[in-house]
Amino acid sequence: MIIDTHTHLYSSQFNNDRDEVIQRAKNVGISHFFLPAIDSSYTQKMFDLEKKHPDSMFLMMGLHPTSVKENYQEELAHVKKWIDNRKFYAIGEIGIDLYWDKTFLVQQQEAFRTQIQWAKEKKLPIVIHCRDAFDEIFEILETEKSADLYGIFHCFTGNLEQAKRAISYNMKLGIGGVVTFKNGKIDQFLNQIDIKHLVLETDSPYLAPTPYRGKRNESSYLVKVIEKLVDIYGISFEKISEITTQNALAVFNV
Repeated sequence: MIIDTHTHLYSSQFNNDRDEVIQRAKNVGISHFFLPAIDSSYTQKMFDLEKKHPDSMFLMMGLHPTSVKENYQEELAHVKKWIDNRKFYAIGEIGIDLYWDKTFLVQQQEAFRTQIQWAKEKKLPIVIHCRDAFDEIFEILETEKSADLYGIFHCFTGNLEQAKRAISYNMKLGIGGVVTFKNGKIDQFLNQIDIKHLVLETDSPYLAPTPYRGKRNESSYLVKVIEKLVDIYGISFEKISEITTQNALAVFNV
């Protein structure tokens, strides 16, 4: 059993072959697909996917930092409405993204902090999106840290020191295609991090691993990530699958 802890299977990039993509993933042993939210425009697509595949699709709810715009209060209200009215497995993906645009940094910080507090209230994990914003993310985690704050640092791309700091806030590191990139860098220190702190993800349709880099990513390609971790840790494919699956089930309380 293998778990993809982060896939945007509701993306329009899968509109022509979504069922085949899901089947290919199941054929290589992927049993659970965790779907992060982006904003209200995707909510119904997520619900539709869950309805069609109730045993394998697990939904999160949250406001993605790149969707924090002038109407972010309305979007946060949408998140709150849904988390008050049905079950989700995490609040995510949430965080700060300063790669594309710094205009709404203050609003991103407020949205991140607010959603962390909701996650604590609901006893749910958070799934963090961080791009060019480690200092800003850590600043908020430092003020919000507590026994009931935990989750996943999605698509971790930091250095060893940042990895250790993320783990200190009860975060697992989400490891995907980047670990296979020649310039990804995380492969150079990951063996210094106990595998008990890792979960697997694709972030599909983005960040396809080598040898698919630059193409559309899909959950079945997670095997390439595991193969790279076999090289890094020197333990079997099966053992990595088993440990990371248990890590994911523990985070999401499944």
